[in-house]
Amino acid sequence: MDTVTTRIDNIVDEFADLDSREKLELLIDFSNRLPPLPEAYQALKAENEGRVHECQTPVYLWPELDQDGMRLVAEVAEEAPTVKGFVSMLAEAVAGRPQAEAADLPDDFLERIGLDAVLGMLRSRGLQAITHRVRRELTVIP
Repeated sequence: MDTVTTRIDNIVDEFADLDSREKLELLIDFSNRLPPLPEAYQALKAENEGRVHECQTPVYLWPELDQDGMRLVAEVAEEAPTVKGFVSMLAEAVAGRPQAEAADLPDDFLERIGLDAVLGMLRSRGLQAITHRVRRELTVIP
C-alpha cells in the first residue's frame, strides 16, 4: 500500500547502502525534481510569507490540502541543493496522501537516511525544523 510511511521507507532504502558522496549526489538528484514555484505564490514569497526562519537557507513552504490530498508547495534557493533535495523528498512523501498521514512524517527522517552526519549540525537543525513545520501545518489544516 502506498502511504507516507511506505514512501519514506522507500527513500530510506534508496540511501541505505550509499557512502557520503553518493548520498549527496542522490540528494542533488532529488533537488532537481522539486517543481518551480507556481506564479500564484510569487507574491506570498515577496511578502516573506511561508519562510522557514529556523533554516539559514531561504526556504519557503506552503503545506496544503485539497480534494486530491496533501501537497507541499515550496521554493528553496538554488545555491542550496542539499536543502532543496530534502524538501523535494518531503514533497514527494506527502503528495496526494490523506491528511491523517501527515503525522507519519518521522522526526528522525534525516538520521534514517544518514544525512545528519554528512550535512553537519546547523544544516541538520534547519532540515529538522522544515520537517516539523510541514508535519505541524499539515495536521492542523481544517
